[in-house]
Amino acid sequence: AIVLLLVIAVASISGTVIEQGQALPFYQANYPENPALFGFLTWKVLLSLGLDHVYRTWWFLGLLIVFGSSLTACTFTRQFPALSAAQKWKFYEQPRQFEKLALSTEIEDASTDSLLPLLEKQHYQVFTEGNKVYARKGIVGRIGPIIVHASMLMILAGSIWGSLTGLVAQELVPSGATFKIKNIIDGGPLAKNTIFDDWSVKVNRFWINYTPNGQIDQFYSDLSILGKEGEEVDRQTIYVNKPLKYHGVTLYQTDWGIAGVKFKINNSPILQLPMAPIKVANNARLWGTWMPIKPDLSEGVSLLAKDLQGTLLIYDNEGKLVSTVRSGMMIPINGMNLTITEVIGSTGLQIKSDPGIPLVYLGFGLLMIGVMMSYVSHSQIWVLETEGNLYIGGKTNRAQVTFERELLTILEQIEPKK
Repeated sequence: AIVLLLVIAVASISGTVIEQGQALPFYQANYPENPALFGFLTWKVLLSLGLDHVYRTWWFLGLLIVFGSSLTACTFTRQFPALSAAQKWKFYEQPRQFEKLALSTEIEDASTDSLLPLLEKQHYQVFTEGNKVYARKGIVGRIGPIIVHASMLMILAGSIWGSLTGLVAQELVPSGATFKIKNIIDGGPLAKNTIFDDWSVKVNRFWINYTPNGQIDQFYSDLSILGKEGEEVDRQTIYVNKPLKYHGVTLYQTDWGIAGVKFKINNSPILQLPMAPIKVANNARLWGTWMPIKPDLSEGVSLLAKDLQGTLLIYDNEGKLVSTVRSGMMIPINGMNLTITEVIGSTGLQIKSDPGIPLVYLGFGLLMIGVMMSYVSHSQIWVLETEGNLYIGGKTNRAQVTFERELLTILEQIEPKK
């Protein structure tokens, strides 16, 4: 099991370091054949081993199954027999039996009459038969390891089920738009895309809060879940680390963009043009569009925006900066008045469905309980009264010093026979 845990850990690390679920050009660009990363890791090796989707490969799922089999075997061959043995009790009938105990003593001129209340005061469960006594406590400490193993099996089962049935989608949606979840980028072999068929999502509004120095502080999306007939069944405002959950599907706020710009020329109605992302050398984010300023489309200006704070740069046909404008402002261009009414943002959502998550959470909850139970000491005490003397001995599976002190406290309070 330890070897399997180490192998699973290494495989999990590879799935964390290597980007998962990317397109082929991404791996070809980042893991070229010459020079190969570490001398051997190329995009061909990476794809052939399934390192682009580690957690859904047959060999990773196989490791989880073998590890689960090991835990199951250990539970039935070791933990259940240990619990069964702890539930049984036997009395010591000969003084020599106490010699094999690490803690044992003989008390002269004493009886069990004063000992039994002392054991019960220390929360021991006491069994008597004539002049023999057996006491125990902490049986829950023997149950704890079984719960730990059972919870780990639940976590493994949930992980495997989630890998087989889970899926991930991404959507970039303009503010004000309604959409069906269609862009599925990754999914298990048993995943059901039909879970999105009966509902849709409306982005009521997307906005960004900026710090005083112009840096992004937080993204916000006001989302409505719409039923089959278009009725609103849920509405929440999400942001980074605060997703929306609906029918086992979780919508995360992960990205943003600029979808378009609304404007007026002179006294025209409000018009709208889409804006597209522009690649720049320093990986800065920039969006642009071309706006005609003549009916025959013979002349126009280019609009560039880098954020949703409303400032746009206007360039003429020769690439010269003409002016800057903010939402609500009007500027003259070639004898016409241009008014920017709104820069439309788009929200980037990551949508995940993982049916194994409830089982994983339940497993982790039980794991914590089982670990705490495992720390409870299983302590046993045997007593034999013969020829006016008491033979007392005991053992525990952990917290040896604490058990010694407890037993000494009991011995000090035993009263002599009257």
